[in-house]
Amino acid sequence: MEWYAAYLALGATAGFLAGLFGVGGGTVLVPVLLLLFDAQLFPTEHVMHLALGTSMAVILFTSLASLRKHHQHGAVNWRVVRSLTPGILFGAALGALFAASIPTRGLGIFFALFVYFAAAQILLDVRPHASRQLPDMVGMTLTGTLTGWLSSMVSIGGGTIVTPFLLWCNVPLRNAIGTSAAIGFPVAVGGTIGYVVTGMSLTALPAPNVGFVYLPALLWVALASVITAPLGAKATHHMNVKILRKLFAVLLIALATNMLWKMLA
Repeated sequence: MEWYAAYLALGATAGFLAGLFGVGGGTVLVPVLLLLFDAQLFPTEHVMHLALGTSMAVILFTSLASLRKHHQHGAVNWRVVRSLTPGILFGAALGALFAASIPTRGLGIFFALFVYFAAAQILLDVRPHASRQLPDMVGMTLTGTLTGWLSSMVSIGGGTIVTPFLLWCNVPLRNAIGTSAAIGFPVAVGGTIGYVVTGMSLTALPAPNVGFVYLPALLWVALASVITAPLGAKATHHMNVKILRKLFAVLLIALATNMLWKMLA
């Protein structure tokens, strides 16, 4: 039962952050799931893949809850979502397949470095200058493919990539966050399929599981996250999240540092 309580607490935190910042929550989910799975003595060679796959499956539910609230506030640009989705689905599935071929240590180091990048982006408040308009269909498909591939590799909803891209393309911040939240769903669909398929043939994974998705963690984390994600999305439209973003970045640095230490040790 203590593991279920830990999963519930993790889901509640990740869901709120996903709604608040328009991210899928994977930057928090993966490091903490890695700690929990490691404590439960899951197979070392697959523990990172299990954390990524389970996190990706949780984002299916988190993104739905979050995008619904952003849609109610009129913050989702559905034309952009439709344009990016084909490339995202393909790229996310490809990213999961690619991640499955990388050993846990290398994958963990890559994830930690990406989280450092995301945290620096938040701390420095890096926002690209709005210098162009949205590209044509080919450009949107390529952007979606790259977004899906990288998001699936590190099990995030894509907000870290899509939000700066949309700001660069003259999309207002509020709409960029809302649209990024909506894009998290096709990212999660493609990525989850990839992690399920790549783990199906392995017999050493902890049961009950579907591929690299550990079902008890998925159930309890998703249950809590779908409750708190709309609360975070609502808070975006009613509060100044600047200070919270800085604290979130510090949390990411701490989690990434702990993961990097474990992987290098």
